[in-house]
Amino acid sequence: MSDNTLRNLASFGENTEKMPVLFVGHGSPMYAIEENEFVSEWRKLGASIPKPKAILCISAHWETKGTFVTAALKPPTIHDFGGFPRELYAVQYPAPGSPELAQKTKEIITTTPVGLDESWGLDHGAWSVVRNIYPEADIPIIEMSLDYTKGPKFHYELAKELSILRSKGVVIIGSGNIVHNLRLVAWDRMNEPDFGFDWAIQANDQIKLHILNHQHKSLIDYAALGREVSMAIPSPDHYLPLLYALALQGENEKLKFFNDKAVMGSLTMTSLKIG
Repeated sequence: MSDNTLRNLASFGENTEKMPVLFVGHGSPMYAIEENEFVSEWRKLGASIPKPKAILCISAHWETKGTFVTAALKPPTIHDFGGFPRELYAVQYPAPGSPELAQKTKEIITTTPVGLDESWGLDHGAWSVVRNIYPEADIPIIEMSLDYTKGPKFHYELAKELSILRSKGVVIIGSGNIVHNLRLVAWDRMNEPDFGFDWAIQANDQIKLHILNHQHKSLIDYAALGREVSMAIPSPDHYLPLLYALALQGENEKLKFFNDKAVMGSLTMTSLKIG
């Protein structure tokens, strides 16, 4: 572990300026090794915000019964996908973990017990994005799981308890996709730079409007938003990380969208930065 990382860990308890919150549409695992406009925006993001002491990532790809945070000092890079080129499986993101941040996260959450997990590492919802934002892999990172037995309101309220970490040098990242329906992907149009079905664009725009109007109650009860949104969110896993980000938005805090495009018909890369 580098001297810089050790200093980051040692100073974790000190107050810092309030760090931004991100929701990132992560899309295909191939974006970890491809050059495209989405990857370019991730790199710009890393250069435009203060370098954090640590990262807490809520990924669509770690669902558990109960709530857990990773606590390993050296989290493995998990290749949790199949059918991709060999070079993608060779990618490693050797960022250190942070048992200290894991313990502090456990302590600040009172709405539910939080377990410390040393077996899970960084799934592609985390590393495929973060390796482009912070390519040097020198920032400690932990993941928090999604409890699949709980509803959206539970996750939104749980996220609010993470707020104090923003003033401790921690960047909180939700990683998923607002529109994510793999059953309806247009595989024959996957190389088109900006293609979305009408229902997907409508659902994405509808959700964005609720976000801009700070209508979080409607976003929590997304199942009542109509047919297009139901098609866009056939399961909650990729949507819940968005609620974690929105729950951390202050009343007068600015929000900015980026990577606001559809791909493969039934996915959107729409992302946002708070703060």
